[in-house]
Amino acid sequence: MITVFLVAFGAVPYGLWVTKKKPSWPARWAVLGVGAAIVAYGAGTDYGLAFTNPLDLCADKMPDGTRWQSPGHYSLTSVNVDGFPMSVNCHWTSGYSTEAVWPWASPLLYAGLACSLVCCALLLRDRYPRGALTSRRTPPPPPPPRPPTSPR
Repeated sequence: MITVFLVAFGAVPYGLWVTKKKPSWPARWAVLGVGAAIVAYGAGTDYGLAFTNPLDLCADKMPDGTRWQSPGHYSLTSVNVDGFPMSVNCHWTSGYSTEAVWPWASPLLYAGLACSLVCCALLLRDRYPRGALTSRRTPPPPPPPRPPTSPR
């Protein structure tokens, strides 16, 4: 639900920017790539819950304070959280580990970052065409005029 809200909230400024400024296609795709990466990272880490309380991502808390996985009824032993690449590994007393990050989050994150990086490179290439940096130098002064010669 939060992802839908964030996409809708980001679509309004993006739509206004596109209609008023009329940016180039690489600029549009760079912004969309960054937006996709932000949404993927937020959804993959459950909007910070993986960093603030990762135990809630793995298991339900029982009245006695222990945490249990509902289908297997195993007790949670530990949780490993990595921010980049996104990973929340839940370790159970049965010896198994489960991943709590959505499977589409990491590919979307990397695709968004790659898209924005390529588009930024295209924007820089278009802004500074080949030889544009050397053409800004001041030209050398013209040679001094030659004295007139007499005809013979």
